[in-house]
Amino acid sequence: MSKVHNFTAGPCVLPQAAIDAAIDALKDFKGTGVPVICISHRTKEWEAVMNECRALWRELLNIPDNYEVVFLGGGASMQFLYVAMNFLEHKAAYLDTGVWASKALKEAKGLGNAYAIASSKDKNYTYIPKGFEIPADLDYLHVTTNNTIYGTELKEDLDSPVPLIADMSSDILSRRVDVSKYALIYAGAQKNAGPAGVAVAIIRKDALGKVSRYLPTMLDYRTHIDKESMFNTPPVFSIFVMNETLKWLKAEGGVDVIHERNVKKAETLYAEIDRNSLFVGTAEKEDRSIMNVCFVLAPGKEDLQDEFLAFAKERGMVGIKGHRSVGGFRASIYNACTQEDVDALVACMREFEALKA
Repeated sequence: MSKVHNFTAGPCVLPQAAIDAAIDALKDFKGTGVPVICISHRTKEWEAVMNECRALWRELLNIPDNYEVVFLGGGASMQFLYVAMNFLEHKAAYLDTGVWASKALKEAKGLGNAYAIASSKDKNYTYIPKGFEIPADLDYLHVTTNNTIYGTELKEDLDSPVPLIADMSSDILSRRVDVSKYALIYAGAQKNAGPAGVAVAIIRKDALGKVSRYLPTMLDYRTHIDKESMFNTPPVFSIFVMNETLKWLKAEGGVDVIHERNVKKAETLYAEIDRNSLFVGTAEKEDRSIMNVCFVLAPGKEDLQDEFLAFAKERGMVGIKGHRSVGGFRASIYNACTQEDVDALVACMREFEALKA
């Protein structure tokens, strides 16, 4: 089989080391004779995986002692409701930077007073709003740090006078984060941290217990903190692969090293988009994501879209079609995507330009 370069937005490319470990564990989990997908989560072998995974999150992101790390079934979309249930008492604000931010806001509106503090919808979410004031009477401010559909990213941790909550599903572990600035960080695993099926939540303990509403047991973060993410059967396979992915990241040198690689990959691809006469980037340059590179064909060249997709597929490019809501192209260059993959896409774009320009 010829080399495949996977740029899919999610589930994403994973480190080969994590995939190989998963294959072995599907045959025999840690010498138990039982496949990992069949192992009891109450065994000492499984508890060791959970403990190691929590410890790796703490180490890689330098998580302070007054925070808890929990693993929850499902993805970030379920966390939209968790957030509002656990934190919304009087009023909350959301930074509206795309589809997922607006969906998170919708869930909060269903439970109380929540609104968009600023929005980039006026320009189809091609930039990150700036210069907005944060009222001091908010229960929390919610941000989505990376917007996969539109290719924009909030690259610095905001200073907020109120509890700050972030959906970091598609850029967590790609850069250094000051966890202490957040009341809660949550992320679906399927971009940088593992396969679909599990979400991680990093929670400052004293931020909980502020709402007067009844919290269903399963929707109360404290339930999962108290039971160490095993109140009910956890998604063992997804957590196992997450743990192997974090082990790989640590072995590669950690978040700072991977950030340098991510920046280089993004710079390489954006430079080609800006140079190539057939393509145009869609996000404002100062807000361009280092995780999801979105671009379209230049004016007058739009009829080449299907031809370029077929051309790229023949050369091993997988997953570069843009989200169905915006069209165009998107290359998701998450942590395990290599410089070789990006260089191959650039070469493909140059070859197509030579044929069509």
